[in-house]
Amino acid sequence: MPGFEIFGEEERKEVQDVLDTGVLFRYGFDAARKGRWKARDFENELAVRLGTAHCHLCASGTAALHVALAACGIGAGDEVILPPFTFVATFEAILTAGAVPVFAEIDETLGLDPAMLENYLTPRTKAVIVVHMCGAMARIDEIATFCQAKGLMLIEDTCQSVGASFRGKALGTFGHMGCFSFDPVKTITCGEGGAVVTDDDRLYTLAHAYADHGHDHIGNDRGAESHPIIGYNYRISELNAAVGLAQLRKLDAILTTQRTHKAALKEAMAKFPRIGFRQLPDAQGDSATFLTFMLPDEKSARQAARDLNAGGADGCFYYYDNNWHYLRNWHHLKQMKSPARLPAQLCDPCPDYSRVTLPRSDAIIARTVAMQIKLGWRQTDVAQRIAAIQKVLSR
Repeated sequence: MPGFEIFGEEERKEVQDVLDTGVLFRYGFDAARKGRWKARDFENELAVRLGTAHCHLCASGTAALHVALAACGIGAGDEVILPPFTFVATFEAILTAGAVPVFAEIDETLGLDPAMLENYLTPRTKAVIVVHMCGAMARIDEIATFCQAKGLMLIEDTCQSVGASFRGKALGTFGHMGCFSFDPVKTITCGEGGAVVTDDDRLYTLAHAYADHGHDHIGNDRGAESHPIIGYNYRISELNAAVGLAQLRKLDAILTTQRTHKAALKEAMAKFPRIGFRQLPDAQGDSATFLTFMLPDEKSARQAARDLNAGGADGCFYYYDNNWHYLRNWHHLKQMKSPARLPAQLCDPCPDYSRVTLPRSDAIIARTVAMQIKLGWRQTDVAQRIAAIQKVLSR
């Protein structure tokens, strides 16, 4: 990753197809577009790839989360359980829906610990968002079983893990809805784009309408369409979809490259007894966008990340200090800083995220380093990186 490393003639052709029609809008203009429907083609091909009944493209992974929450009926005052290790968009989408984020402990999969979920249930709990971080899976089977038993909606944030699977089933297809991102640094990219997927006809119909001002998309006359629900503009453009369509067709090659590079680096790193690795409930399903490993403690993890980045194995992320992906440094959330009052602030009691303590999650993330796997590495690049890893970890 990311997919922009391998832009080529395939992406240029799909974009040129759109420019040749002059129709950049994903709906209507049927005659002018000359049968070219890039968003529709992307949706159909991604649905087949994932083995899901429905796919709807939207403007971003963040938009996908908003759409999924709305379609699943998550709204004012509802509580949604999520992990503290995710991208800020996950809690932003919950707050924008008027709901209340409830952070729960993770385990060494770096996803929600299913054994701990019971501790966070209240009468207002409506949903769980499981996040598949850094290219691999949480314990999705156990989490899905828990949600089914408790009558909770399950949404999968699969924005970082397109192409990953669990026991042969694509991530994003275990819950009521799955969300994907195709932003500039994702495994496949549209520049900006996202998708929601589901097997539920009703949820799909709601999502399709909600993402386009509530239009029902019945018939070919856009002006005559009805508005059965209130919605917003989360549409993707045909240009973005065109880039993503070409990228999607490269996904198998991308996964092969990532898995080959990761296997070589992991083999080299595994020789050092102080290194442990993230737990993978299904190693075969890992999309291999990152090699995520653990050191014995926070001090050694910080040092390893610094030394690897400086010593020829750059692209190592120490998420404990990161202000995009871990609760510890989300000071804007802890202070509930927003241009306007948030619906969650009307709840009684108002949530106070400055008081949230998740010691187990802190202990895991504090000693974790994630090394990004690049598509553009040549064999010599991988060999040089292995040499750098061995030099740093031998100290």
